[in-house]
Amino acid sequence: MRAAVIREFGGPEVLRLEEIDVPKPEPGEVLVEVGAVTVNQTLDIGVREGRRGSPQLPHILGVDPVGIVVEAGHGTTAPSVGTRVGVTASIWCGVCRHCLAGRTDDCAAVRHIGVHRSGGYAEFVCVPVSNVHLVPDQFDDAETAVMLRHVPTAVNLLEVRAGLQAGETLVVMGAGGGLGAAGVQVGRAVGAEVIAVAGSTNRLEVARQAGADHVIDRRVEDIAARVKEITGGEGAGVVFDNTGNPETWDQVMASIGRGGRFVTAGAHGGGRVELDLNLLYRSRLRLLGGGGHTDADVRRALVLAVEGFTPAIIDSIYPLAEAAEAHRRASSGEAVGKVVIAPRLS
Repeated sequence: MRAAVIREFGGPEVLRLEEIDVPKPEPGEVLVEVGAVTVNQTLDIGVREGRRGSPQLPHILGVDPVGIVVEAGHGTTAPSVGTRVGVTASIWCGVCRHCLAGRTDDCAAVRHIGVHRSGGYAEFVCVPVSNVHLVPDQFDDAETAVMLRHVPTAVNLLEVRAGLQAGETLVVMGAGGGLGAAGVQVGRAVGAEVIAVAGSTNRLEVARQAGADHVIDRRVEDIAARVKEITGGEGAGVVFDNTGNPETWDQVMASIGRGGRFVTAGAHGGGRVELDLNLLYRSRLRLLGGGGHTDADVRRALVLAVEGFTPAIIDSIYPLAEAAEAHRRASSGEAVGKVVIAPRLS
């Protein structure tokens, strides 16, 4: 089979197309013919550069493949051959206190497909049965991969951790990125009033497509002032931020209303910020971190999609032979929506 293999860490050029053997599924695994897989900042680009994870080289990236089951390991009966499935990345340990309590999103020893074992930048990939999910037919492989990459995490952060309720105001920072757009979509589905913040015209348009009620261009507008204006002076009930940008941090914190929640699963904008504890206790704020999901979050994400989500927002789709170009596009800052690799695309 063909696969985009890395044999050293470095720039996009280390992704090289090779012919390798098709893997054989072990008991409890299935072999999936990959139709699509997304390109991600942390679990693909960061791993390729040697900044994230600790994969053994040579390695195949790709955390969220979608495709058709073509073979099952010995004794594995479901899903059956011919079933179309989506794959989620997290492999939970099952024995830590969090897993035993049903909080797999907080697993203390989580591993990832595409990081700690071979992923979906290939025509075929072996994955544990516990990581595959039946997916609705109305979405194609690329749309399904984009949805499964970020929407379960957004569900976990907003519905489970932050307890977002219908009628509350939600501010989404970085709303034009993959997780940010998913946050807008989940907020819309919950029934919140969604204010999307981004730093480019194109990304603000992505937020509008995802269903934002209001948009704020952080380059020219004061975030806190606009949020207070929109909310009649109350401020936001929840701020969803995976950027951690020091330049906007003070405005973000000032936009949260009394008793509000700040929830995050990333720090692509830097992450080193100053926290005014006076504001924290006087306004009764809660700061929440996350980043994982449970199987229940995946099921919820699929239900939301079937019930009428806005479409997955895709920037571009590349063939496997152009995996390096897909990485360049994803890291350029110019991509609007998700970059996808389609191994069957010639």
